[in-house]
Amino acid sequence: MTKPNILLITSDQQHWNTIGAFHPELSTPSLDRLVREGTTFTRAYCPNPTCTPTRASIVTGMYPSQHGAWTLGTKLLEDRHTVGEDFMKAGYRTGLVGKAHFQPLRGTEEYPSLESYPILQDLEFWRDFEAPFYGFDHVELARNHTNEAHVGQHYALWMEEKGCSNWRDYFLAPTGTMDPSIRHKWPIPEEFHYNTWIAERTNALLEEYRENGESFFLWSSFFDPHPDYLVPEPWDTMYDPDKLTIPRVTPGEHEKNPPHFGMTQLDKPDFSYLKESGYGVHGYHSHTRLPESERKQIVATYYGMISCMDKYIGRILDKLDELGLAENTIVVFSTDHGHFFGQHGLQHKGGFHYEDLIKIPFIVRYPGKVPAGAQSDAIQSLVDLAPTFLSLCGLPIPHGMTGVDQSEVWLGQKSQARDHAICEFRHEATTIHQKTYVDRRYKITVYYNQTYGELFDLQEDPGEINNLWDDPASAGLKAELLLKYIWAELGKEPLPMPRIWHA
Repeated sequence: MTKPNILLITSDQQHWNTIGAFHPELSTPSLDRLVREGTTFTRAYCPNPTCTPTRASIVTGMYPSQHGAWTLGTKLLEDRHTVGEDFMKAGYRTGLVGKAHFQPLRGTEEYPSLESYPILQDLEFWRDFEAPFYGFDHVELARNHTNEAHVGQHYALWMEEKGCSNWRDYFLAPTGTMDPSIRHKWPIPEEFHYNTWIAERTNALLEEYRENGESFFLWSSFFDPHPDYLVPEPWDTMYDPDKLTIPRVTPGEHEKNPPHFGMTQLDKPDFSYLKESGYGVHGYHSHTRLPESERKQIVATYYGMISCMDKYIGRILDKLDELGLAENTIVVFSTDHGHFFGQHGLQHKGGFHYEDLIKIPFIVRYPGKVPAGAQSDAIQSLVDLAPTFLSLCGLPIPHGMTGVDQSEVWLGQKSQARDHAICEFRHEATTIHQKTYVDRRYKITVYYNQTYGELFDLQEDPGEINNLWDDPASAGLKAELLLKYIWAELGKEPLPMPRIWHA
């Protein structure tokens, strides 16, 4: 019997409600196709609302507090076990095209980083680079979002091979020469955009796997719609800003929230007391101080980025059909975490565990196995991907993985595999350290060494406007949820091996 293939397709920083099948203001025909042909899980969560920790959880099947890449600016140490190693051992080919972000942009002698300067832009190094890299026997990498100066690695090599000799004109200094004042419309031709690169190189690997009769675990990792908000024409004018619904803050909604929520609404917020590491506090951005015209344009550009990416996801799905691989390939589409583009008056990401940031789009397609055209509210977590992929391929799940096997849920044989999800955010050693427990109805967030927190009833208050943390009538509920959270923490401790003897 032919072993099933795995194709994981991810975006970066995509809000859960940005699929056209469920949002009439967007056009995403390729993702809509997956919705029709697979099961959409409406209660999927990330284990951390930033890139490195969650991406490391995807490949390890462990939470950030367990695998060690606990925030941005850290690395997933090379000695950590990854799911790619399990697939390679079972005879699979393993590949990653696009964004990895398992390592920081700066390395040290003690913690060197292949994704850092100056190696990042040493194209000869990347021309001859040989995997494996975190369990992938073949990788083609890039590090920049839109026009960031961090462009390099395999993406830059590809642009040169495609005849784009002036590719530095589309990126910021010190790497490139693009005018930093340009907003929303990225002058890069679509043929040289990283979406084109990811789809082309993904499809080349699919052709290779098909020709050689090889089973595969392949991750196509897109960079959009992560800010900065830039997209090439014609996608920059696809959406009329004046015809879109623009998320807004509800007046007074932060009055019951922890201090950093309200501080984002100030003209000159001071978060210096949080900078324990000495580096900038990432992601504490407000939407409220932007002009109305800019708020609207941000949403239009963000949607344009999603629609552009969707086109190239479609090219990958079409290639699976063309090669006759679709029937035996498990396709999962998701993102690493969500995004604020005005919700609650916030912008980008940070220490705010609203559904907008920690809930994610999540679709599974496996023809004839996973129910088509279905929706499920069974709670999912990205930490579950690794063990579930192994289970569906008939491979043993390492004891050290702490994610949950969701295979029976995906196949429609079981209603749920977990009754809660946990999201971690530890951006500094002590000053920014919080965890959220969310079940089918409630969500509670606790902060290290703080007496404030958040408690929301997602059934009665789906917009998360009324924080019940200090509500006297909710004291019993708070105590119950805190106990459930502690149980959940105890339950996710790793057991690297089973007990095999009485002493």
